[in-house]
Amino acid sequence: MLLFRWIFLLAMLAALVSFALYAGTGQRRFLGYGLVTLKWSLIAGLGFFGVLVLERLA
Repeated sequence: MLLFRWIFLLAMLAALVSFALYAGTGQRRFLGYGLVTLKWSLIAGLGFFGVLVLERLA
């Protein structure tokens, strides 16, 4: 559980750094990296917490 939280935090930090690099340089590839990282981090987080909710219901 703690490991997943750290991985999620680091993935969100990576997305934030990508967005900051896009804002600083104006290169669209950093925006793409940030959006992909953010999307997959949110999907993984929702899936993980969905499993936890289903586990408590059962």
